[in-house]
Amino acid sequence: MDQQAPNERDPFARQDVTPSGDDDMSAVQRDAAHGVTDHPGLVGLAVEALRAIYDPEIPVNIYDLGLIYVVRETEPGRVQVSMTLTSPMCPVAESLPPEVKARLEATAGITRADVDITWEPPWGPDKMSEAARLQLNFF
Repeated sequence: MDQQAPNERDPFARQDVTPSGDDDMSAVQRDAAHGVTDHPGLVGLAVEALRAIYDPEIPVNIYDLGLIYVVRETEPGRVQVSMTLTSPMCPVAESLPPEVKARLEATAGITRADVDITWEPPWGPDKMSEAARLQLNFF
């Protein structure tokens, strides 16, 4: 498969891989590193839906919390999300991924969402957005 050059305004534009050199970043870290403030199309709808989902124990949405590593459109109407949790023993380990899938699939324009859990790289406070770190006093 030919790899396309990453779109400098939207590092998620590549449908085949995570932007080169960004493998250890959360999606929100990647946004900040590339100066992306919003995403076009289906990825934008997915990110908006993810920002409406909160970890029940932390008053920050899962996107800004850094739990989302990759969001990509794999085909028209279909998104793939790679995410992690704060720890393997997280109390919402069984409920959060299905909630993410259901919320994404309830979003107009998204007909199917594939949600994968990964533990690599491990989550840490460095994965959060600056706003989330400020809100949680992680400075």
